[in-house]
Amino acid sequence: MAGHSHSANIAARKGAVDIKRARNFNKLARNIMSAVRQAGSDPDHNLKLKYAIEKARAGNMPKDNIERVIKRAAGEKGGAGFEEITYEGYAPGGVAIMVACLTDNRARTAPDIRYAFDRHGGSIGSPGSVSFLFSFHAIFAAEKGDRDEDGWTELALEVGAEDVKLEGDAVTLVAPPADFLAVKQKLEEKGAKLFSAELGWMPGSTVQVADKDAAKTVLALIEALEENDDVQNVYANYDIPEEWARELSS
Repeated sequence: MAGHSHSANIAARKGAVDIKRARNFNKLARNIMSAVRQAGSDPDHNLKLKYAIEKARAGNMPKDNIERVIKRAAGEKGGAGFEEITYEGYAPGGVAIMVACLTDNRARTAPDIRYAFDRHGGSIGSPGSVSFLFSFHAIFAAEKGDRDEDGWTELALEVGAEDVKLEGDAVTLVAPPADFLAVKQKLEEKGAKLFSAELGWMPGSTVQVADKDAAKTVLALIEALEENDDVQNVYANYDIPEEWARELSS
């Protein structure tokens, strides 16, 4: 499967993600609120909300929290509207980055994203400058568990995934976007322990990062972007050895 080490990156940084759980819950909540305000609070008639709820569940957001966010969003009249914006740019070394944002103030978000790129030696580009390097998929990252490569390949075929890649203690499965809910349900029924489940961008090719210092710079830029409350997801086409990612994320 072409693409950077999606699952290994998540596994390596899982401890840091756990520490930032409150911030992650805030982003998941914002995603749910935006979906409710766009098309109502019934997930059976609001596919965007259904996706947002599934993403929140995969992120271990408690059911009570999800329900409270939906009720709050449904009860707010004239609340702040959220806008989906994707920024594109490059990290040092030619690594392409896409930054998916959900913001209620474009005038605040744009300079913040530009500042993060500039501060870490990157450059922000115009729309379309790197998106042609990525394609849209349903992406699932899970614990490897007791299954070997053959076992995961068999499971991928069974649940309807298009591709699977094992990386250390983690595994990434990719499926068509329209099959997101069905594949997620089947994976959970088969006992897969998901780190994340999302609709997102996967690179068609990767850029090998030359050395550990360069890797540190790339990961620092990504972390700075992810710390922004308006940023929902960051996608990149770097190729960094798993041991470097673990060391630099510890």
